[in-house]
Amino acid sequence: MGIAPERAFVPSVASLRIQSRALRALPLTALVLDLVLVTAAVALAAYGRSRVLLFDTANAPALSQTAGGPTLGQSVAFVAVPLILGWILVIALRGGYDSGVFGAGAEEYKAVVNGSLLTAALLGIGCYLSKFPLSRGFFLFAFGIGLLLLVVGRFILRRSLHRARRHGSLGQRTMIVGSDEHVDAVASVFRRETWLGYDVLGALVPTVGDPATKGGVQVLGDVEEAAALVRAYGVDVVFVVGGAFHHPLAMRNLVWDLESDNVQVIMAPGVTDVSSERIRVRPVAGLPLLHLDRPRSQDALRWAKRTFDIVGSATMLAIAAPVMLWAAWQIRRHDGGPVLFRQTRVGRDGDYFTCLKFRSMVVDAEGDLAELHSEVGYEDGLFKMQRDPRITKPGQWIRRFSIDELPQLINVLRGDMSLVGPRPPLPLEVDRYTLMQSRRLRVRPGMTGLWQVSGRSDLSWTESIRLDLYYVDNWSMIQDVIILARTVGAVLSSRGAY
Repeated sequence: MGIAPERAFVPSVASLRIQSRALRALPLTALVLDLVLVTAAVALAAYGRSRVLLFDTANAPALSQTAGGPTLGQSVAFVAVPLILGWILVIALRGGYDSGVFGAGAEEYKAVVNGSLLTAALLGIGCYLSKFPLSRGFFLFAFGIGLLLLVVGRFILRRSLHRARRHGSLGQRTMIVGSDEHVDAVASVFRRETWLGYDVLGALVPTVGDPATKGGVQVLGDVEEAAALVRAYGVDVVFVVGGAFHHPLAMRNLVWDLESDNVQVIMAPGVTDVSSERIRVRPVAGLPLLHLDRPRSQDALRWAKRTFDIVGSATMLAIAAPVMLWAAWQIRRHDGGPVLFRQTRVGRDGDYFTCLKFRSMVVDAEGDLAELHSEVGYEDGLFKMQRDPRITKPGQWIRRFSIDELPQLINVLRGDMSLVGPRPPLPLEVDRYTLMQSRRLRVRPGMTGLWQVSGRSDLSWTESIRLDLYYVDNWSMIQDVIILARTVGAVLSSRGAY
């Protein structure tokens, strides 16, 4: 028996419908944005080509006009409008304006980049075959500037969408169909990652019992009433998770029932924290088989990452040397104590090593630790507290901008640590690890990582562990580069630093 929408304690359906209409306008917004940016790129290319001479000899007197042919301005004017419209059309054909590409994943950027490169190839081949005298300088300027503008534009659009969703706007009315345990697992991800924009109205379960799941998701009815309740609540997205149906054909029947409705049906397999690079879908004999590649913890130990660590840490040490000397002088001048703080941490495969940091606390800080533990009720994980009384005056600013961690570059050079990896744990923490948590020790700990760019000390112990395990299982060199780039923003904003 389903719960009527007017009796259900769910977000306002009227307000969510307004948001849904705004969300459906997102592809049009992207189209207009791309059109403006491509037009600007073509205009800038024409202007730049008239000011900067490329591929031209010094004694070519009539660069603006070929013998008996059109001038540069005429050739650009002739090709400008077809180029702009064709560029947008190719991006559209590559799926750049499909409603499903916005907000998450790399498909949106792939469509823009691949569409731009395909447009460049088609234009170049067309001009060559037709012997049209298009300026090579204009060609390079147009696609060099255009590709950059399009990627930046889509990035800004995505960040704006994420920001709106975090503030409760532009969400999609979502219903989850499945067993209580699977519903709660997926709903917890949606609560944590609010930027995804899935506003969960409730759940449909195989057998209706309690009014809500253990995780607090309201049960709106049973799966047999799925199509009717989806229409009653004006749902935008239906997530089908584990334990949804008793019969293998029931899923197909649900899709048939919703065929005439503007509803997106998404299958959520019973796996979490797996990157898209490790997932491949291969339809075989009508069965959509989901292939999962093995975890990549061993890949993170190979020579490519180690070479990257050595070159990167040596370069960063050379660049940061003046800052490190200044910090050392400030620490020594403040109280005459040691400049470095040495602490035993646990590295790869449980090996101990001495982790180096600039000392940011009083000399006998470890002696006050037990008292502070009892004061704040510390129980588990890494101990950190805001306004720690042990922090010295120079320690405040070196911790704020993570300057205290720069000596760890020496640990990276030694091979004790990596530039990117899980946070280096204390022996006391490792002694309490479960078998699952001990997977963090399969790779070298890092100076920065997903925990650093996701909130640092603001994260809970459970969330820090989850991010570290995700990194271990889904490592890639591209991800390391992205994390390093995001670390700069996290450090400059001082987010979660104390």
